[in-house]
Amino acid sequence: MNAPLPDLATIKRARNQFIAALGASQVFFNEEDIASYRDKFAVDDTFHLPAGAIAPDSVEQIQAALRIAQENGIPLWPISRGKNLGYGGSAPVLAGSVILDLSRMKKIEYDEANGTVLLEPGVGFYDLYDFLQARGMKHWLSTPGNSWGSVVGNALDRGVGYTPYGENTSKICGMEVVLADGTLVRTGMGALDGSPTWQLYRYGFGPAWDQLFVQSNFGIVTKMGLWLMPAPESLMGMDIEFDSPDDLGPLVDAIAPLRREGLLQQSPTIGNWLRAAAVLTTRDQWTDEPGALSDKVIQAIRNRYKVGWWGVSLRLYGREDVNKAAYAILEREMDRLKPMSKKPAQWKQGEPLEASGWTGTPLTFPMQNANWHGGRGGHIGFSPVLPQSGKAAMEQFKRTYERYREYGMDYQASFAFGERHLINVNAVLLNKDDPAMMKKVDPFLKTLIADARAQGYGEYRTHLDYMDLVASTYDFNGNALAKLNQRVKDALDPVGIIAPGKSGIWPGKTGGARA
Repeated sequence: MNAPLPDLATIKRARNQFIAALGASQVFFNEEDIASYRDKFAVDDTFHLPAGAIAPDSVEQIQAALRIAQENGIPLWPISRGKNLGYGGSAPVLAGSVILDLSRMKKIEYDEANGTVLLEPGVGFYDLYDFLQARGMKHWLSTPGNSWGSVVGNALDRGVGYTPYGENTSKICGMEVVLADGTLVRTGMGALDGSPTWQLYRYGFGPAWDQLFVQSNFGIVTKMGLWLMPAPESLMGMDIEFDSPDDLGPLVDAIAPLRREGLLQQSPTIGNWLRAAAVLTTRDQWTDEPGALSDKVIQAIRNRYKVGWWGVSLRLYGREDVNKAAYAILEREMDRLKPMSKKPAQWKQGEPLEASGWTGTPLTFPMQNANWHGGRGGHIGFSPVLPQSGKAAMEQFKRTYERYREYGMDYQASFAFGERHLINVNAVLLNKDDPAMMKKVDPFLKTLIADARAQGYGEYRTHLDYMDLVASTYDFNGNALAKLNQRVKDALDPVGIIAPGKSGIWPGKTGGARA
């Protein structure tokens, strides 16, 4: 699956040049270093091994690193913090790449009046939260379920959170990018030197380039503007549990119109029972039987933790009077579905803030689900995009649930709302010390991808192992999109020095495919 590693003489020469340009304390090429940048949840630990890593702390050092990489023909794989576990973490697609670790770049510029920040890639969600908290928390961020990663990195991979600003990619406003030849570019209004509106107007004049650098390998993002949510006057909502698998369709159809009309401005996520239980317990406490969990065991776990087959948290943000009126509508619509349980939630300024994703508080405890099977745990994501339809959601659930049972896997899934779409986020929970289980993972995921493609569904992001496969499913007009991506790659990075293979985009010198 991977091209050969660069020869040792080339690696040694490049390493010495990186030390001269960056300093020895920012260059990492020993065995422990290489191991630390592996994909911690990899299905096969022999794939995606880097040759080493470098950690520049400035644009000038990044430009120097690019020159050295070009001279030696060694690709660079940029990471912000490398915490995107389940999708590859800090590892590169192409073995032998040098990791360009941007986690030392941690500057924050804050425009309090307009509610924007300009961030470097090393700024984590905890960093930004602490920064805002020290300044009175006048603005909230939107955090993903596991919040130890980079704010920039999350937005660049289209990660989502749970507040009204949860679709982080849509809140990007202006970037600074280093291209493969070392050129430094600012997008949007940043193209005007000294512009005061760089983080205020997304588009600038002419083509708008911000999204070109999202999920791509066309440049290295060194700064990113992001809009923050003004701290609301109040928050109201409810946590609801539903007893039957068949409740999913009606629930989707009840929430979808509220989301489309804007009564619900957040992006709620409907999750199944294991999404809640896997962070509270481990499988061996319930059964030692192989294969997918039986209905009897599932019911016992649900009874212990008083969770439904599906659960969802709905929140309203803003003026208290407006929220009260909206809450009455929300409650009426949910009560029609006869939920198993309903727990109201309420907060207003001046009260202690709940530490949850609904308030933009960084969290890491959901990563506990990696311990579900014991051993060296992990997970890989499978996340196709669906229409916002109860019928489509039920059909996808039944189809995927049957595949989980066929392959003997425990089903953890959620259906995350956008404004017009659903993303069906499935976690394949792993035990890397179970050879029989690990042997099934690759064919299982390939089957899920094929099932989705048969319905016209594609993943919105995927693990390193499946980037080529998922890119190939976007196949309109003879894969015209892939060909366009390659043409852009060849124009901006003809040597293919930045992240070859990212999102299935390869330089033309490899024939547009994996070398």
